[in-house]
Amino acid sequence: MSDLVSGMNYALLFSPSSASNAAAGILSALYSTAPPSTAVSTGNPILDLKLAQANQTTDVAKEAQQPLVARDIASFTSALNNATTLQQALTNPAVLKVFLTANNLSQYINEPALVQKALMSDPSNPHALVNQLSDTNLLNVTQSYDFAKNGLAALKSPTVQATLTNAYAEVSWRQSLDAATPGLSNALTFLGQAKSITSVDQILGDPTNRAVVLTALGIPEQVAFQSLTAQEQAVSSRVNIKDFQSPTFVTSMTDRYLLTMQQSSQSGATSSSLSGLLV
Repeated sequence: MSDLVSGMNYALLFSPSSASNAAAGILSALYSTAPPSTAVSTGNPILDLKLAQANQTTDVAKEAQQPLVARDIASFTSALNNATTLQQALTNPAVLKVFLTANNLSQYINEPALVQKALMSDPSNPHALVNQLSDTNLLNVTQSYDFAKNGLAALKSPTVQATLTNAYAEVSWRQSLDAATPGLSNALTFLGQAKSITSVDQILGDPTNRAVVLTALGIPEQVAFQSLTAQEQAVSSRVNIKDFQSPTFVTSMTDRYLLTMQQSSQSGATSSSLSGLLV
């Protein structure tokens, strides 16, 4: 791949053409059709968390059988199996929908031309588009699949397809959890990765860690407008980083987060109801 020009706004360069706009429109329509929530809250977010942990494998499998999710997975599998080139696969809305969602890249839904070119670029080339976009997750996904080297074979593997469709179903399941119990998806993720936290920056730099810890500690979102040093001080003055190695502490932090999210959700619902009465 030829070197890219320094200072060029590549998001503009690869802005969707009329054909890409059509693809973006299709993808946007697909994404806007959210599957109905299948999770039900007990009213106790801490109990909901325990149930989600215990039933995750079974519930994700059930989610994959929901009509809209099953349709998306079937369309993905069919389109991928019929593709003869990588570009053909990555320009197919059904393939992109499942692939982007499963890899936590759905923010590129309205930029299909950009994300396709980034995914197909060579991550080992410092001038490659994927390295110009400064998106760590996109870079990690591109390195993992290495489409520039492996081509369509990276997606044709039955194991890869099974991993992607299961991840897609899990995203849908987590959306259902959040609809029933606000913050439950973050809580699940946080419990699984909290022990890796060894610095304040690992809290502030990770969306899930940041959401859970700052909410549990009662640090307002407005702290984001302060300097990084001020944000670090706000966290370090309230928590000992070494405590994240304690499962008991992590569980307590997660429970506080969920209870705060529930209280916030209930307060918002009450305010909305009162506003409606006053109109």
